[in-house]
Amino acid sequence: MATTVRIKGAEGVEIASHHLGGDGPPVMLVHATGFHGRSWEPLATHLDPAFSVWALDQRGHGASGKSPDGRYDWDCFVEDLLAVIDGLGLDGWRGLGHSLGGAVLLMAEARRGGTFSSLCCYEPVVMPPDWAALVADGAGRVSLAELARKRRPSFPSRQAALDNYRSKPPFGTFQPDVLDAYVEYGFVDEPDGSVTLACRREDEASVFEGALSSGAWGRLRHVRCPVAVLGGADLSNPVSRAAEQVARQLPQAGYRRFEELDHFGPMVDPAQVAGAAALALGQSTNPVTPPS
Repeated sequence: MATTVRIKGAEGVEIASHHLGGDGPPVMLVHATGFHGRSWEPLATHLDPAFSVWALDQRGHGASGKSPDGRYDWDCFVEDLLAVIDGLGLDGWRGLGHSLGGAVLLMAEARRGGTFSSLCCYEPVVMPPDWAALVADGAGRVSLAELARKRRPSFPSRQAALDNYRSKPPFGTFQPDVLDAYVEYGFVDEPDGSVTLACRREDEASVFEGALSSGAWGRLRHVRCPVAVLGGADLSNPVSRAAEQVARQLPQAGYRRFEELDHFGPMVDPAQVAGAAALALGQSTNPVTPPS
């Protein structure tokens, strides 16, 4: 059973952080847009023998508060994360992040070097200068922000939500217990028995829009700790294609591609991703192959 601690982040927004098990060196798991900290629970079971595993709900997600003005500038996520790290009062932090979460970890370490002794980032959303070329083949597709605004906001029950998600991508590819956790803690109970998304559609859309102005790329050179960048092989996804470029930009980094996984690798095969992360985070030097 997870233990939850609430700490005030930027603008006084309350951030929920969950201890998912273990008593080794602390590692903070930071989730992707639209998810929440407890989505990591199945993966955490593969880390807690060696680490004390924590996962936060970023603002606007899970059990955390919302931005007062409804805007989700990514620097707010960085400030929230640093506030949580400080509030927990532990030493020797490592970090594992997925997508948005990977970018937030990199930005936090760039802002305050030495916060983390090592990082592992699965397809961090960090836009390189040639981002326009990376997304050119997607011209005409609906943006992620637009798709977020069209998400179904509520269901008659969690079971109805679970049945719905099992039948559609990308959720249908998730390991079953990952999808169970996503639905269990990703909805809010309503008085009539129905459930509503904890991450509201307009908030999720604002987070996606914040990627365009995060400035994360320019900060990578300031990340001095070892970083393992992991990625899938779906090269139709520009974030997947950019992952190796991100590794090249970092002072101490290696890159590993999982040929059988896509952008949602931590949800599809948490054991495999956890194994790579544990190896990277448990070493003083990065064991992942440096990018060529």
